[in-house]
Order: sequence, then C-alpha cells, then structure tokens
Amino acid sequence: MNSQYKKGVLELCVLSLLYRQDCYGYDVSEYLSKHIEIADGTVYPILRKLKSDGFVTTYLSEESGGPPRKYYSLTKTGKEEYLKQKVEWLAFTQAIGHLLEGEDQA
Repeated sequence: MNSQYKKGVLELCVLSLLYRQDCYGYDVSEYLSKHIEIADGTVYPILRKLKSDGFVTTYLSEESGGPPRKYYSLTKTGKEEYLKQKVEWLAFTQAIGHLLEGEDQA
C-alpha cells in the first residue's frame, strides 16, 4: 500500500482503537500491524503527538502481573476529535469512491 495513504490515516486509526477501549502502545501497534503494514515504532510518535495535542492521557497499570504498563486513554477532547475526523474521513473516501467509479461525471 502507498505509504502516503497510510501516513494520512494512521492517527485516525489510533484514535479509533482508543475510542473503543484504553490500550497500551504495544497493543495498538500489534493490532494495526495485523491490518496495515507498518514499521516497528510507527505508533509511538503518533501516541506522543496525540498526548501533546491533549487528545490522549496516560496511566500506569500493573494488571498484567509484570511490570507496570503505560495505558493510553482518550480525553473528552480526543473523543470529539475522533468523531470529527471519522466524519471527514468517511465523506472523503465516499467522494473518492464516486470519482474512481465515474459516478460524478463532470
């Protein structure tokens, strides 16, 4: 898949996963790599940016029985941003689909 396509949508994918449930970075990375070909370490800069933007907060959890893991959770602003980006993305992909299928002839 074209790497430019992925760059444009990976943040939305991370937001989508965190909208469903809190996750730690490795889980996000593993899930995405099963569905989209991404390089190791791709997700962590996105998570840092989302935290810096105020869309994500973090907390430590020791539930796994091992060392504490840093979990990521969407803030209220993050949830709003996800829903906004989701609507924009779906409208964009629908428009591109119509264009590619020739449904919007000029």
